[in-house]
Amino acid sequence: MNSTDKKNLRAKAHRLKPVVMIGQSGLTEAVLTEIEGALVAHELIKIKIRAEREQRKEISTQICIKTKAELIQTIGQITIIYRYNPDK
Repeated sequence: MNSTDKKNLRAKAHRLKPVVMIGQSGLTEAVLTEIEGALVAHELIKIKIRAEREQRKEISTQICIKTKAELIQTIGQITIIYRYNPDK
């Protein structure tokens, strides 16, 4: 994905609200299932990660690896990811 595509996705994500929140339990299978469902339904989602900076970075990386999504942007506790859905 080139920088122009990411810029357009960031602009679209600006109006979105977080659809998944990750709290004290961290990245669990239940959370991954919710993220998968949200990616299928919306392609572009925001996730709020309530953890320390290094943990947020690690969780964001793990989400992208496990869901095969692409990290678009991370600002503070908010992570924006995208995965193309050919069926949509």
